[in-house]
Amino acid sequence: MPSRRTALALFAGTTAAALTLGAPAAHAGPARLRPFGRYGSPARRLDPRTLYVDGHGRGDHTDVQSAVDAVTGTGHTLVIAPGVYRATVLIGPAHEGLTLIGASNDARDTVLVYDNAAGTPKPDGSGTLGTSGSASVTVRAAGFTARDLTFANDWLRSDNPAYTGTQAVAIKVQGDRSAFYGCRFLGHQDTLYADSLAVTAAARQYYRDCFMEGDVDFVFGRATAVFDRCHFRTLTRTDLASAPYGYVFAPSTAGANPYGFLVLRSRVTSAAPDAYYKLARPWVPSSDLTARPMLTVRDSRLGPGIDAVTPYATMSAGFPWQDQRFAEHRNTGPGARVTVPADRPQLTAAEARAHTPARWLSDAR
Repeated sequence: MPSRRTALALFAGTTAAALTLGAPAAHAGPARLRPFGRYGSPARRLDPRTLYVDGHGRGDHTDVQSAVDAVTGTGHTLVIAPGVYRATVLIGPAHEGLTLIGASNDARDTVLVYDNAAGTPKPDGSGTLGTSGSASVTVRAAGFTARDLTFANDWLRSDNPAYTGTQAVAIKVQGDRSAFYGCRFLGHQDTLYADSLAVTAAARQYYRDCFMEGDVDFVFGRATAVFDRCHFRTLTRTDLASAPYGYVFAPSTAGANPYGFLVLRSRVTSAAPDAYYKLARPWVPSSDLTARPMLTVRDSRLGPGIDAVTPYATMSAGFPWQDQRFAEHRNTGPGARVTVPADRPQLTAAEARAHTPARWLSDAR
């Protein structure tokens, strides 16, 4: 796993019915004695900018939000002991350079989760939360880093059949220079919202060795995002009788932005029947009708769950996927099989040389 220095160098240059959260790992027993592992403790603090979170009271704080609220200035680290932390978390712009670390070094042990959906009523009765408001965790700070954590939203359609707003975001990331290492993102519809603070704002994001699962548009947004050696898993559904069950990616890249989603050295697997998922569809939101979604998937393995014949779909009339910036290069697996070349746009070798993490994340783009 690359160090944070590596990421900064780049910037500078389960099941459908329920989510398995916080399953204890083999080292959970020793963790009870040393809840913060190799990261010190309040009695042996690594440095003054490190705070410790533990739901059993062995840290500086018992919940993540209170720890976030306690830090002032930039460059702080929160070490979070194993456990399930059920609450929403907001990390605002003032917390630039904040790092969150799961203390056990196994993302399954430390889970940040809540269960709001877009259709959940607001507490004041003024309407519903909407997609953005459903996020279990929202990150607006620049320079944010997360390691070995699970971000989840365990709201279920089956428990709320009357809801029409079924989007349920696990994390919404809007900050520039964000990085995630060894993290898990669990949900169903709209699991990971890789966004920016505004249409004109840069939001470069790097995801390395991460696991993401869901069904409808479960990796979406307008960020410039690199997914490197990640595992995307599509879920089966019992509420639909036929394909498609959903879509892995739904980028909404601003038209002026030359870089959207880049997926490389990754894999897509499925718990659903073969060919029941599309690889992507473009999202052109009503707030930015000039968006021109961009997705490149390269050097990755696409399992049989992806519909190889028609891997892309159109989300909104008037914005066909063929008019967007979708491309592939040197993918393998049954879901990558090219039967109709016009439906599987491929980069040439020369074009592919420009589709790299360094190009996506560098300041000199």
